[in-house]
Amino acid sequence: MKRCLWIALAVVLFLPAGAAPQTVDEVIAKNVEARGGLDKLRAIKTLRMTSRISEEDLRATFVQENKRDGKIRRDFSIQGMTRVQAYDGRTAWRINPFGGRKDPELISAEDSKTLVDAADLEGPLVDYKQKGHTAELLGHDSVEGTDCYKIKLTLKTGDVRLYYLDADSFLEIKYESQVKVRGAVQYTETLLGDYEQVGGVYFPFAIESGPVDSEERTRFTVEKIELNVTLDDSVFSLPPAKSEAKPTAATK
Repeated sequence: MKRCLWIALAVVLFLPAGAAPQTVDEVIAKNVEARGGLDKLRAIKTLRMTSRISEEDLRATFVQENKRDGKIRRDFSIQGMTRVQAYDGRTAWRINPFGGRKDPELISAEDSKTLVDAADLEGPLVDYKQKGHTAELLGHDSVEGTDCYKIKLTLKTGDVRLYYLDADSFLEIKYESQVKVRGAVQYTETLLGDYEQVGGVYFPFAIESGPVDSEERTRFTVEKIELNVTLDDSVFSLPPAKSEAKPTAATK
C-alpha cells in the first residue's frame, strides 16, 4: 500500500504543468488552435492562393480558389494555355487544352476525389465527426527528425489520410493520402512548411507533393494568399461549350 502511495505521489509531483494531449480530439484541438483558432478559420468565406510550380524543367503558375459550401477551382497555366479543374458543390468538370480539348467536360466521381477533398475550406480535421469522418491517434512518429503526432483520418468515402503534426507547434508538416480509384489505391505524400500568418491564420507557403517512396515531386511556392475576396458562384459552375456547330450557308 505504501509503495502504491509513493508511486501516485511521484506521478503528481513530476507531471509537467502543460501535460501532453492524450486523445485524438485533444491533438486536433491543439492543431486548430495553432492554426489560428476555430473562429478565425470559420470567418474565412473565400480563399485565393497563387503559387509557382516547379517540377524538373517545368515552370508554371497555379491558382486555387475556394468558396464556402464546397466550391473549388484550380487553374494551371503554362505557355499561354490554362487547364481548369472545378467543383461547384455538386458537379466536377475540367477544361484541358493540353489534351486538345477546348470545351468543358465532366469529371467522374472516382477521378474527382482529390479535387472534392480540397474543396473543404478548413480541412477535413476540423469538425471531422460532423463531416462523417473518423479519426484515430496512432501515437508518435518522426518526419525528417521532427517528433510528430500521427493521426489516421478515415474519410466518409473510405479513403484514408495520415496526418503528422509537429509535437511542439501542432502544425501539419506532412500528410499521406490513400485514395482508391477504379479499384487501385494511389499513395501520395505532401510535405508542408514555411508557415506564414494571413488574416490571423497560419498557412504553409512551401508545399511538396508526390507518390510515396518516389523521388518525383511537384513543388509549390505560394506567392500570395487572399482571404474573403469576391468570388461569384459562376466561377465554379460548368460553363457552356464554346465549340458549338455554326450554321453554314447551306443550312441557312
